[in-house]
Amino acid sequence: MTPHSSLKSTDAPEPSPALFVDTINAYQRTAALKAAIELDLFTAVGERNETIRELAHRCNASERGVRILCDYLTIIGFLVKENGRYALTKDSAVFLDRRSPAYLGSSIEFLLSPTLVEAFKEFKEVVRKGGTLMPDEGSLAPEHPMWVRFAQAMGPSMALPAELLTNIVGGRAVGELRVLDIAAGHGMFGLAFAARNPQADLTALDWANVLDVARQNAREAGVEDRFHAIAGSALEADYGSGYDLVLLANFLHHFDVPTCESVLRRIHAALTDEGKVAIVEFIPDEDRIKPPIAASFSLMMLATTPRGDAYSFSQFKEMLEKTGFADPELHDMPPTSFRALVARKV
Repeated sequence: MTPHSSLKSTDAPEPSPALFVDTINAYQRTAALKAAIELDLFTAVGERNETIRELAHRCNASERGVRILCDYLTIIGFLVKENGRYALTKDSAVFLDRRSPAYLGSSIEFLLSPTLVEAFKEFKEVVRKGGTLMPDEGSLAPEHPMWVRFAQAMGPSMALPAELLTNIVGGRAVGELRVLDIAAGHGMFGLAFAARNPQADLTALDWANVLDVARQNAREAGVEDRFHAIAGSALEADYGSGYDLVLLANFLHHFDVPTCESVLRRIHAALTDEGKVAIVEFIPDEDRIKPPIAASFSLMMLATTPRGDAYSFSQFKEMLEKTGFADPELHDMPPTSFRALVARKV
């Protein structure tokens, strides 16, 4: 009897090297997708350039190169092909056609930046250490230039999640509303509330070099007169007080639980008696393996931060209750992979 033979099932698939081969060659998927975005291939297909000749002309590329790239993108699920003509999948139409309000293509400038890619180069040693090998606290180093790149590249793709958050929180459409956006980056989450409520007053907190991007976005949104800035570390800066709503979008995952609780206590002190905190994160299920995108985000935190993690709802609930918040509510944010967690001050 071979080892584990008793675990075999007649319904189980035969062993296959497919997962190994797909994973080892995953860099090819990344390269192909990056090239397609840079060539604006998905937008070209969305414009009804459906043949190799039409796409090659639109993308200023060789017919051979475009044929092989389009076939590969069809194989891995980004395009469909019929009778020699290509079309977008539903996902590609929403997220990869530049004309879509949910376009994600600009995010590759951050997600594939040298800083993040290099963080995985000696990943065996990252696992051994249990944290990043990047110098000076990794991505958490003061005024790290990667966060300017983040604010510039990720802003457009955050417009949809920001709009979804306004619907979840139910921020007043009229009446005074003081909002603090912590680690604001591009500022899109706070700006969504300012756009929804003409009386909303927005304060963005981030490093000075990053706030330049948020301020420019506020100017373009026509709300610069209601935009204020606090430059510095979200762990140390004076937040002020009297806020009705504090936003924490994609921030707490950078830190361990005690640091997260310290931030939440400072937020509690900055809120009005009836104030709320709204957290946007990749929040995995309690088993920490579903949903895949949220659960796998812990790997990024392992490579780029000393102690960051993707926290489950029960972990966030405990943090919030320990720091003076009650009634935390978890909300999915389809079609994105984010979840929102809203709690009130007590």
